[in-house]
Amino acid sequence: MFGGMGNMGNMQGMMKKVQKLQNDMKKMQEELKKKTVEVSAGGGAVKIVMNGEKEVQSLHIDPAAVDPEDVEMLQDLLSAAFNESVKKVDDMMAGEMGKLTGGLGLPPGMF
Repeated sequence: MFGGMGNMGNMQGMMKKVQKLQNDMKKMQEELKKKTVEVSAGGGAVKIVMNGEKEVQSLHIDPAAVDPEDVEMLQDLLSAAFNESVKKVDDMMAGEMGKLTGGLGLPPGMF
């Protein structure tokens, strides 16, 4: 039903789309490295700014949150802030990836 040449042309077109996608992804990753997310926990007692590479750019701890009698609370606040920061970066990356791959009809998780 389909001629051999039609399939080859289709394959070439797909390869071009994949190459464009790879280039776009590289650009996106470079841009995401520069973007940051900011998260606070405990009503602002702990604040973290993290970049798109999941590197902490800044960490602020309100002196009032440092209670030698309750170190566990500070540890919990830090854990919550770090976890939320990583989740926000992942969400940001997923959103950007969706913009790139949305038009290709690729199965989720392919890239």
